[in-house]
Amino acid sequence: MADIIAIEFSNEVLRLIDQRVLPGKLEYFECRNYRDVEFAIKDMVVRGAPAIGATAGYGAYLAAKELMQKHPSDRKTFLVEMDAALNFLNNSRPTAVNLMWAIAKMRHALEDHKDDAADLLLERLRALADTILNEDIETNHRMAEHGNTVIPKGATILTHCNTGALATAGYGTALGVIREAHNTGKNIFVYADETRPRNQGSRLTSWELMQEGIPSKLIVDSTAATLIRDGKIDVILVGADRVAGNGDAANKIGTFMLSVVAKVYGVPFYVVAPTTTIDFDIKSGKEIVIEERSAEEVTHIEGVAIAPEGMDVYNPAFDVTPHENITGIVTEKGILKAPYTEAIRKLAEER
Repeated sequence: MADIIAIEFSNEVLRLIDQRVLPGKLEYFECRNYRDVEFAIKDMVVRGAPAIGATAGYGAYLAAKELMQKHPSDRKTFLVEMDAALNFLNNSRPTAVNLMWAIAKMRHALEDHKDDAADLLLERLRALADTILNEDIETNHRMAEHGNTVIPKGATILTHCNTGALATAGYGTALGVIREAHNTGKNIFVYADETRPRNQGSRLTSWELMQEGIPSKLIVDSTAATLIRDGKIDVILVGADRVAGNGDAANKIGTFMLSVVAKVYGVPFYVVAPTTTIDFDIKSGKEIVIEERSAEEVTHIEGVAIAPEGMDVYNPAFDVTPHENITGIVTEKGILKAPYTEAIRKLAEER
């Protein structure tokens, strides 16, 4: 099957697979300005840390194009309004560090070339957005190769949320490792958690697994512990939206529970994330801001109420898995092992 192209920028329009309507429909959401991009990130048209970062890069470019046209001869006003536009994009979701990383790269490029001619400045920003997208795809393939080294032949793998081509610029993080294991003939089998309340596992991961012909079954989240206890899971692969300096990893809510059960029963638990997802500026997961989303995500499914009207809801989008529960962190640079503080410090020095 052809690769899934979830993000594409062509003819000055950013086209995103609309993940809100999968698997029932394959539709594209078009972003023609940076406000469209902010909506796409916030409303989860696009989700997954690397995909959000790549999308934000194009959002910054679209903002520059619009504001340059608005202020063709007033560079000072252009820069002031660009700063506001970048902050607007940066605040669309609070947890995924790739968003902040991508906006920071675009901001630095803008600062470094703020005196360039308008056409040249826009050309540089567009090229950088393309680079962010293309480098993520290359990074995913390198992570897949490294991660595949820990997957035994005939392995049964458990995964949570969606970490595939839909969550990245292409191929995937944890699901990229699964693809690599499948494509290299390891005869694997995958259990995919449904991942309530947004059901990224049942809607998105299941769709990708079926598109790729990877043997798999969908399970409700609460089934995972039973499979782990009964010795039916050989390895667990998850992604991350932010990794702290000590190896603590924020990922979709429910990941922490999996890590606890995996540790009790001795099942290897790997986080698969590019180095762009590592926040070198924070020491531990205690510093990660956890996004809380609307009550309706829990009380309704496809607009149909499944809870009493007015019921109070706590709906954190993520949780933090402590580093001591993580067997290894698969990056494009290799697999990080404990002590993570030292391993991540070395990465920071290389960077």
